[in-house]
Amino acid sequence: MTSDYYPYSQFTRVWIPDPDDVWAAAEITRDYKEGESLLHLKLEDETPLDYPVGQKSNPLPFLRNPDILVGENDLTALSYLHEPAVLHNLRVRFLESNHIYTYCGIVLVAINPYEQLQIYGEEVINAYSGQNMGDMDPHIFAVAEEAYKQMGRDERNQSIIVSGESGAGKTVSAKYAMRFFATVGGSANDTNVEEKVLASSPIMEAIGNAKTTRNDNSSRFGKYIQIGFSRNFHIIGANMRTYLLEKSRVVFQAEDERNYHIFYQLCASATLPEFKDLGLTSAEAFTYTSLGENIFIEGVNDAEDLKKTREAFTLLGVKENSQSNIFKIMASILHLGNVEICSERDGESCHISKDDPHLQHFCRLLGVELQQMEQWLCRRKLATSSETYVKTMSSKQATNARDALAKHIYARMFDWIVEHINMSLQTSAKQHSFIGVLDIYGFETFEINSFEQFCINYANEKLQQQFNSHVFKLEQEEYMKEQIPWTLIDFYDNQPCIDLIEARLGVLDLLDEECKVPKGTDLNWAQKLYTQHGSRDQFQKPRMSNSSFIIIHFADKVEYQCEGFLEKNRDTVYEEQINILKASQFQLVADLFHEKGDAPSSKSSRVNVRPAKPTPRGPNKEHRKTVGHQFRSSLHLLMETLNATTPHYVRCIKPNDVKEAFSFDSRRAVQQLRACGVLETIRISAAGYPSRWTYPDFFSRYRVLMRKSDVTSSDKKQVCKNLLEILIKDPDMFQFGKTKIFFRAGQVAYLEKLRADKFRAACIKIQKTVRGWLQRVRYQKIQRLAVTLQRYGRGYLARRHAEFLRRTRAALVCQKQFRMVRDRRAFLRVRQAVVTIQAHARGMFTRRIYWEFLLHHKAMIIQRCVRGWLQRKKFRRARNAAIIIQCGFRRTHAKKELKQLKIEARSAQHLKNLNSGMENKIVQLQRKIDDQSKELRTQNEQLKVVNVGLGSEVNKLQKQLEQVRGQRGDSGQLTSLQEELERLRAELQEAHAHRKRLEEEHGSEKLDLQQRVKELETENSLLKSEKEELNQRIRQKEKISAEDGSSREVSLQKELDLERQRYQNQLKEFSRLEQRCENLKEELSLSKFHPGHRRNPSNQSSLESDSNYPSVSTSEVGDTEDAVQLVEELGVEKAAMDISLFMKLQKRVRELEQERKRLQSSVDKMEEVTKRRGSEAKSPTSERETADLAYDNLKRQELESENKKLKNDLNVLRKSISERAAQNNSSNELQDGYNVLLSQLRAANEELDARKEEVIILKTQIVSNAQRQEMNQQQQSNNVPGVPEIPEDKDEAVRAYQGLTEAKRQQDSWYVNEDGELSLAYQGLKQVARLLEAQLQSQTRQHSDELEALHTQIELLKLDIEKKQEILNYTSSLSPEAQVEFSVQQEITRLTNDNLDLKELVEKLEKNERKLKKQLRIYMKKVQELEASQAAALSRRSRPELSRQVTVQRKEKDFEGMLEFYKEDEALLVKTLITDMKPGSVSATVPCLPAYILFMCIRHADYVNDDQKVESLLTSAINAIKKVLKKNSEDFETTSFWLANTSRLLHCLKQYSGDEAFMTQNTSKQNEHCLKNFDLAEYRQVLSDLSIQIYQQLIKVSEGTIQPMIVSAMLESESIPSLAGVKPMGYRNRSSSMDTEGGGPSSYTLEALIRQLGQFHSIMRDHGLDPEIVGQVVRQLFHCINAVTLNNLLLRKDVCSWSTGMQLRYNTSQMEEWLRANNLYQSKAAATLESIIQAAQLLQVKKKTSQDAEAICSLCSALTTQQIVKVLNLYTPLNEFEERVTVSFIRTIQNRLQERNDPLQLLVDTKHTFPVLFPYTPSALSLETLHIPASLGLDFLIRV
Repeated sequence: MTSDYYPYSQFTRVWIPDPDDVWAAAEITRDYKEGESLLHLKLEDETPLDYPVGQKSNPLPFLRNPDILVGENDLTALSYLHEPAVLHNLRVRFLESNHIYTYCGIVLVAINPYEQLQIYGEEVINAYSGQNMGDMDPHIFAVAEEAYKQMGRDERNQSIIVSGESGAGKTVSAKYAMRFFATVGGSANDTNVEEKVLASSPIMEAIGNAKTTRNDNSSRFGKYIQIGFSRNFHIIGANMRTYLLEKSRVVFQAEDERNYHIFYQLCASATLPEFKDLGLTSAEAFTYTSLGENIFIEGVNDAEDLKKTREAFTLLGVKENSQSNIFKIMASILHLGNVEICSERDGESCHISKDDPHLQHFCRLLGVELQQMEQWLCRRKLATSSETYVKTMSSKQATNARDALAKHIYARMFDWIVEHINMSLQTSAKQHSFIGVLDIYGFETFEINSFEQFCINYANEKLQQQFNSHVFKLEQEEYMKEQIPWTLIDFYDNQPCIDLIEARLGVLDLLDEECKVPKGTDLNWAQKLYTQHGSRDQFQKPRMSNSSFIIIHFADKVEYQCEGFLEKNRDTVYEEQINILKASQFQLVADLFHEKGDAPSSKSSRVNVRPAKPTPRGPNKEHRKTVGHQFRSSLHLLMETLNATTPHYVRCIKPNDVKEAFSFDSRRAVQQLRACGVLETIRISAAGYPSRWTYPDFFSRYRVLMRKSDVTSSDKKQVCKNLLEILIKDPDMFQFGKTKIFFRAGQVAYLEKLRADKFRAACIKIQKTVRGWLQRVRYQKIQRLAVTLQRYGRGYLARRHAEFLRRTRAALVCQKQFRMVRDRRAFLRVRQAVVTIQAHARGMFTRRIYWEFLLHHKAMIIQRCVRGWLQRKKFRRARNAAIIIQCGFRRTHAKKELKQLKIEARSAQHLKNLNSGMENKIVQLQRKIDDQSKELRTQNEQLKVVNVGLGSEVNKLQKQLEQVRGQRGDSGQLTSLQEELERLRAELQEAHAHRKRLEEEHGSEKLDLQQRVKELETENSLLKSEKEELNQRIRQKEKISAEDGSSREVSLQKELDLERQRYQNQLKEFSRLEQRCENLKEELSLSKFHPGHRRNPSNQSSLESDSNYPSVSTSEVGDTEDAVQLVEELGVEKAAMDISLFMKLQKRVRELEQERKRLQSSVDKMEEVTKRRGSEAKSPTSERETADLAYDNLKRQELESENKKLKNDLNVLRKSISERAAQNNSSNELQDGYNVLLSQLRAANEELDARKEEVIILKTQIVSNAQRQEMNQQQQSNNVPGVPEIPEDKDEAVRAYQGLTEAKRQQDSWYVNEDGELSLAYQGLKQVARLLEAQLQSQTRQHSDELEALHTQIELLKLDIEKKQEILNYTSSLSPEAQVEFSVQQEITRLTNDNLDLKELVEKLEKNERKLKKQLRIYMKKVQELEASQAAALSRRSRPELSRQVTVQRKEKDFEGMLEFYKEDEALLVKTLITDMKPGSVSATVPCLPAYILFMCIRHADYVNDDQKVESLLTSAINAIKKVLKKNSEDFETTSFWLANTSRLLHCLKQYSGDEAFMTQNTSKQNEHCLKNFDLAEYRQVLSDLSIQIYQQLIKVSEGTIQPMIVSAMLESESIPSLAGVKPMGYRNRSSSMDTEGGGPSSYTLEALIRQLGQFHSIMRDHGLDPEIVGQVVRQLFHCINAVTLNNLLLRKDVCSWSTGMQLRYNTSQMEEWLRANNLYQSKAAATLESIIQAAQLLQVKKKTSQDAEAICSLCSALTTQQIVKVLNLYTPLNEFEERVTVSFIRTIQNRLQERNDPLQLLVDTKHTFPVLFPYTPSALSLETLHIPASLGLDFLIRV
């Protein structure tokens, strides 16, 4: 240590003793110098304190650890190891972080939280399984995993010693340890030993646990459970030993305590029918259960607990009859306690009433004689050497004897139950090793301590001695392994205390000796103790008592009361009572009290199954072995077992005595820490080198203290040595080992101080630099602001002076204008007067003339009005009649229009139109203002020009005037010039006035326009606000409807996923059971599989299905080209006989006829619409030209592309047929068939040409009408400029909707085959809904068509009425003779048209009749040819070699995508294609080649109608795939390969099943390859189930591969170098749990994990696995990565830091980048990482204020409340500059998250599997083009 460092300096924090909290924190306020007597301190509440310091009496106080070390997982990681540091660390972890487990070296300290915590689930067991002990947070599962791992690694038995006082949680800890072993080491067979081991706990709790003042479920006995394991480390059995059952509790309980639980359970269930015979009532009615005065436990249901107890008995193999006998014996004990013993008058004798009901119940339940039991309960025998006496007992003696009998019966029953539990837990398999769990009472001290406390403390002395020696041994091994010089460490040895108890003439020996004395008493025994051990240091005699003694134990001094020691040690039961029980008529009762036959047999049994208590013997022998002797023997046996194993220690601490959740009493905790040996462990560690660092960790932590050259050095070990030699001067303060550096206590704190000082100096320098930069920036900003202010000030002064100058000039202008206006107004007043006089005079003369004309005009008006009135009266009468008719019609039309306008007014489009109209008006007004402004400017310019011209003219005239004056001087002329001058001036003034008037008018108009613009703008803003409100309402409604729809869709999808997952789980369970069945039947052959199949209801004839010619279904026919091509492919014979060719052509003609009718109807509709609109038609010449042009174009396109091709094909066909016919010399029938076929083709082609001609004409009319309609629309749009065009894309929308529906139907069609009944029902409902929707749409379309037809009919009727009206008008104008002639002519015309129509119909019928006759003749010929071909086929089948040769000849020409094989080659096919198939052998071929080959073989079997062949091939293939997968259960490549092939085979069976739902994406050739005879729907379901099983195996294999890599890659590897920090390690990080010799666990990086994922992805992609399934696999793997990472994060305090959050966020971003690079981001895999991303963000965000809490609550939506609080509790700063999360902040988070309904589960389920979906993906591959490599060895397959 450096010379300038002294620990007791100012600001150093210390611990001082405190009477309330044991230790209190304080801070030194003044440097302490050695030798001073006072230490100046300041408490946490700022109170000053002078602490006296002396050499021996008051040493210097303990130093506190740095804050960064507080809350460590391991107490040995603390720099200062002492009692206050341990207590403070436990308090901080328990109260602030709610961590109940803490390591203390090799000891796990468990504090009872008195609250149920969610940290013991199966997911927590999986998280701790396989982990090193120091890697995870402290937990009982970590200790159990350490024992399990060391058992397998060291081949040595293990023991877990759980100790603590009552109520500390020993039983629960032992129970969880056994649950861990049962889960991790489950049995390999069906014996379910692990379930039986767990089932023993309810039984032992019922008969061995009771309520005490300290614990509601206190174990009143000790037990040691040995769990046996096989060589494969599976549980094969268990054995239990019990120690020192508290029998006295059966007959006595203290206040507020209870008897054993089993009694209260029986009383609570007394009303059950099977318990009526027990005679039980409430527990308050029995003496043995009511002494504690409280028979209930809060939150415990005794009746329910009895059900669990009975279930446990049943599981352990205890029959119902034996259970009934057990309950009878327990009930008899209660009745025995209620037997009333009455004292006689003399007081020396007593009696029992014969009518005592409880005695009757007791005898009846035990099957003993009532009289004998009544007699010997009150009497006893005294045997001497010569005779035997019967002596009566007093009431007190009889009561004691009764209670002793009750205790003895219960103890025998307890031993019997334990023995039978051991029998049920034992198996015949050989035990390889075992792990023992010792649940034993801790050190106890009460106000009154008796024999039970003495035995308990004796056992704890032995265990403490073993613990001390083990800790010392481990320390020694650590030093020896690191080659550190070993110095003897002095530790407390309690061997003297043990010798005092168990040595010769010790306490137990003297007690046994006193028990042998006939009249021995407790006082005599006490006197012997005083005499024998009075001089020992560990023994003391109380000053005020002669009946007690004190033993100084390792934990505390305990005073024992001698009263009752002898009686409890003897445990006396009278022989007469036992003999009565031996004679019981019930075998179980008699067996309980009989002696065992062979005593040595139990001694010769193995150690691990020897019972703790010797077998009960007869009373005459039992006195030889007292209770103390038995306990000492069993304890020695236990210690032998423990010494032969590797122990693991769990010390349970009771935090308070009031059972309050998370309340910590420091005094009680310190008392227990001292008693359980935790502080002794600390003391041993602190005596040596407690702090230990590996060289790399030390280098990483303290490299800031090194020089730059040392940091870059490669020899880090030497660098660390050089650094320590410089920093710490005392060489004894540290030692260098092989792999670690060892430090004395306090040295790590000193190094942390130096590190913090270094960081503080660096921070100060950074702060200095930053603050200087900030001040410079601030100065520059102030300078810029000052310059700106100066600039603006000077500008203001300059502007103010300029304003003054402008105002002065303006004043002059105003004066000038005012004077001008004053003079001008005077002139205008005079002129206006003159003008007024003239106007009145002229008006008077004009009015006189006007009145003369007016008189004449009025006369004319009177005449005109009278004549007009007469005409108007006549017109009004006619108009009123017309108006009434118009009003009726217009009202109807107006109502419709009003309704439409209301709808439009509510729409957003109307508001848009209004807005656009208002905007147009505003623009027009603005333009008008601009135009008027331009006019005003032009007028001003004109006026200026006029003024200039007038001024120049005035000047000229003035000059002329002066010249004239100078020349002539004539006054008259001067006057005229002056008048002219005045006139010009007047004109000038008038021009000025006109200009001013125009300006005023323009200004007023401008103001009006501006006001109007403002009004329009306000109105526009109102309309916009209304529009926005309406849009917002619409969006809200749409959002609500979308949310409702999405919520319904999400709920349905969730239900579907749940049902699918349930089905897949059942399927997984079925596969597991099937696998187990196969394991048991390995010697049998392939399991037979007959799922069955059925035939399709075929619509084809049997002749067609049996023939060798492929039939062509009418549903698959295409156009004429397909028919001609088929003729070429089939040849003459087949084409002549196949009637389907004619059906093709006939259907094509029908389609063309329908198309013509449809086009004609559309043309008619367009013409009617055109007429209705009344648009002007184009000129006939232009229409004709357009129609001709369209006709020519369409004709050239249609005829040149189709008809020529068809005719060429027909010519080639005729030529080839004629040549072959000539060569073959076929029969007349063949020639006739050929001729008929040609004639039919000619007729069909002619009719086809005619129909095409009609179609072209109709298309031409449609084009011309469309052009005409478009021009009309353009004219209308030009006439109405304000109406925007609204494009109508109805057809495109309908097509898009149909395409979407079809795609969705294709996507959802496979659900029926993948799920069970729920999916079928769901699809059925969907189909019903679609059917109803289709019916509704069809009805709507039908209604609209009918309505349109009615409108058309109305229009036609109107036209007809108009024509008839015209004819009527025409005929009315004719003469009667002409009318008759005209009507006759009209009737003849009508009849002629009808006659022509009927003739056309008859011709059509005759034509159809001729066609049908021709078809019938062709069909008859075909039947004859088929019969002949069948006979030929039979002859060919009799010669298989020839048939095979024919097939080979046709292979290249007529290959139909089928493969034929013989029945005897089936096994070879399966072996070659499946069993021996290697994925790499077909890597260069088509993906999923085996699936295609299998399907082609199945298709041929279907083609030849061989159902047995189909069934056998599919069954063999499925079984072979299962065997291959079982053989390669750990091979990812093989599993992926067969998953791809199985799913592809399933898709092929769907694609070629003939079901229309799967044929929508097929080509015509693929549709021809569909299966004809068999429906393989059941096999599709079997293949679907097999695919799910393979998928689950693939997930299991891949997860097993990446799971060991996840934690190291995501949390531990440094993806960002030099970011992670290292903290001081505890003992667990340097213990034997880490296999350092083997190189330690493998360390994986993120690149390795991503590389492994990429390998998985490339394998699946190369095997042709569907992208959807690949995405689901990746999603499942990412869920595994997220779950494992988050679980480890929640269970590891060392990774919950800011730097880990940064690393984790970087790692997740790299994973997301990998998803994007492989086009997998849409597979929902990235969403599974959301929780770990939010956890990383939670580690990085600020955690101080309420705003931070609100941000965290909104940020962490994917994390549960428990997970958020857990991360905040685990958050650990790596430097002193980081701050811990305060408790108040965590409480704030909890309060804000109370509204969440999060599950109570803390960890994520790593075994959760998403339901797999296998979407239907048809193949585009044509089977006939498939090539089979010769390397596969499939030569025996024949291409068909």
